[in-house]
Amino acid sequence: MPLELQTEKPIPTRSPFQNLLYSASNHLFNLIGHLLTPTWDKRLLGISQLPIQTIIDIGANEGQFARQMKRLFPRARIHAFEPLPIPFAKLSHWAKTDLQKIAVYNLALGENQDKISINSHLYFQPSSSILPTTELCENTFPMVKKQEKIIIAQSTLDQEMANIDPQTMGMILIKLDVQGYEDRVIRGGQKIFAQATACIVEISLDLLYEKQAQFRDIFYLLDPLDYYYAGNLDQVLGRDGHVRYLNALFLKHPINKDP
Repeated sequence: MPLELQTEKPIPTRSPFQNLLYSASNHLFNLIGHLLTPTWDKRLLGISQLPIQTIIDIGANEGQFARQMKRLFPRARIHAFEPLPIPFAKLSHWAKTDLQKIAVYNLALGENQDKISINSHLYFQPSSSILPTTELCENTFPMVKKQEKIIIAQSTLDQEMANIDPQTMGMILIKLDVQGYEDRVIRGGQKIFAQATACIVEISLDLLYEKQAQFRDIFYLLDPLDYYYAGNLDQVLGRDGHVRYLNALFLKHPINKDP
């Protein structure tokens, strides 16, 4: 369920030392991994022209993607899901700027409702995952080795959206970035994914998490829902030029192209 944003709660904070480590790790994540991350074209492979009315941000972290989409689609209603307490506190603080259009959920999404554990990466929380990191991940990105397990609530996308009138949602854009857990989220959100028009999915081609979803797994789940693969918004490269992971766009309907 959405957080009751009107209720004031203490916001978890990092110490100055933790902030320094977090900033340094963010830098190292890009430097050590030899990553190339082009800025997304503001047209988003054409979806910026669609009349998006609902944005579902799964794995919202501090709201980076949601903020970008709010600028592109100022009239859209945003539903943002983030299970970790520190980034969620920042996400919910931002949501207070527009309570009518931003709903935040302190939840992980998957195939069922339960209490589960997540591996919180202390020096780089955006890479945290319900799935354990692999040796390749830890060798490539040493900052992810410092972890702690946190018990979090998990629900399903269909359950959390069940009380929302489909007629009010209009055209839906889903963004899915859950560090290898994407297939579980799709299985628990069949109704909403079938209703949506566009879906942005982060997909790792390197095996960074144990039992992570592969590109073929995502495709096989979305294809029966009438999606087609429409290209990459960006991709992250290793030193040798191979693609480590990418943000893939899946669409339901063709976008009109310029002649």
